[in-house]
Amino acid sequence: MSSIAIVYFSGGGHTHLLAEAIAVGVEGSGVPVELLRITGEQIVNGRWQEPQIMAKLNQAQGIVFGSPTYMGGVAAQFKAFIDASSEAWFSQQWKDKIAAGFTHSSSLSGDKQGTLLYLAINAAQHSMIWVGAGDLPSHYIGKDDGVNRLGSFLGVMGQSPMGPGGTAATLDPGDTITAHQFGQRLAVAVKRWNSCP
Repeated sequence: MSSIAIVYFSGGGHTHLLAEAIAVGVEGSGVPVELLRITGEQIVNGRWQEPQIMAKLNQAQGIVFGSPTYMGGVAAQFKAFIDASSEAWFSQQWKDKIAAGFTHSSSLSGDKQGTLLYLAINAAQHSMIWVGAGDLPSHYIGKDDGVNRLGSFLGVMGQSPMGPGGTAATLDPGDTITAHQFGQRLAVAVKRWNSCP
């Protein structure tokens, strides 16, 4: 049976909310999904080490990568995970798996495109099949529900204004809908790709 793993780092909680929203879309489409959270505690002597997460990624038919955009790129904790994926790269464990990505920042641009490009390049390094967002910005078609309000096609972007310290993370309602629909799209892609002989 097809399955999707969402592997991500979240600092302030916003990227975690995006991961959960994508998972809702995947699960609602009948594909099992597992959230795998990267943490700083998994980095030992400068190297990310969590064999259980790697084993789950090796078993999944689709992998969705997620990181907040910090200083124009992926978070250091997520970069440590990606560097540690070199063993999977060397043995081509993720070859021909469906791949996708998502990111979040506090400003409208925040250079999130750089993060998505990095995630896509990582997937290409692993010989994976990248799936983009797939939704036109809803205002182009006369709707105001906020779907793909940031106009990203490479992957899902979320944006929430920076609040004072201790403020609970929230998502823009349009970003939540976008993430749900992205999850549905990924479920369809994984089922379609894995039904081919």
